[in-house]
Amino acid sequence: MKIGLDIMGGDFAPKATVLGAIAACNSFSAGQRLVLIGDKEQAVNLLQENNFSPDHFDFVHTTEVIGMGEHPTKAIVQKPDSSISVGFKLLKEGSIDAFSSAGNSGAMMVGAMFSVKAIPGVLRPAITGIMPKLKKGLGILVDVGANADCKPEYLLQFGVLGSLFAQHVYNIENPKVGLINIGEEEEKGNILSLAAHQLMKETKLFNFIGNVEGRDTFSETADVVVCDGFTGNIILKFAESFYAVSSQKGIKDDFFNKFNYEQYGGSPILGVNAPVVVGHGISTPEAIKNMVLLSKNMVESSLVDKIKLAFQ
Repeated sequence: MKIGLDIMGGDFAPKATVLGAIAACNSFSAGQRLVLIGDKEQAVNLLQENNFSPDHFDFVHTTEVIGMGEHPTKAIVQKPDSSISVGFKLLKEGSIDAFSSAGNSGAMMVGAMFSVKAIPGVLRPAITGIMPKLKKGLGILVDVGANADCKPEYLLQFGVLGSLFAQHVYNIENPKVGLINIGEEEEKGNILSLAAHQLMKETKLFNFIGNVEGRDTFSETADVVVCDGFTGNIILKFAESFYAVSSQKGIKDDFFNKFNYEQYGGSPILGVNAPVVVGHGISTPEAIKNMVLLSKNMVESSLVDKIKLAFQ
């Protein structure tokens, strides 16, 4: 198994990414390798500064970097030797089994769609977020930004993707899938949610429990919460603020600590033909480590194969 990591992506790269790679490497078993994609000289210098042998890694040297503010499609085309572009080339060729980056999220989405492409039958790949539960465990929120505008059939497929992810990566048996809405009643909602509810109610593809409200996001009501990417991104960013606000106020609380993005590493792009994980732009070494380990878990669980089977 080879996991590719873009060491040039993120606000604190390459230092944070290389330090995260060191931490992740300590959790790898025999036959598992981490491939560092980016400026090899900088990476080797950082490894030596931290008394960690470069022999623990494979390297693919690149000369370009896609900046956080660059136009995703233009950057992918105009910078073929960027760490993101090369990472997706390696993934498409099968030289690596998964690819992760805390760099330009738009470029990661475009790269995934144009290189490994969507799984046949998947109308729109989606990005997931993690929602801590008040009592114990966690839930999956999908989509959190890949698809701001959705059709009802997209939401149906998000339910399939989120359910498979929850089941096979987070070991949640028979995940309960809910549709975010302004009320629990079937007749509530806008045109999109009303039509999506009908499709989800009739499906046998996952365990649909009906509409859920925003207040249910952190309860045991649903394991997977489905929504369009516009709504999901607002929910996710609002939830992430809980940890920041509680820290600024000096509030120490185990539940609020679970909103620290570092614990989850990144967000998978579900529905493409290989494991791809997008990290937070401000990722620390701890976040990078967990992003890499999530990529590894996705490979080990054969999640992509299970999604392909579901969409045959």
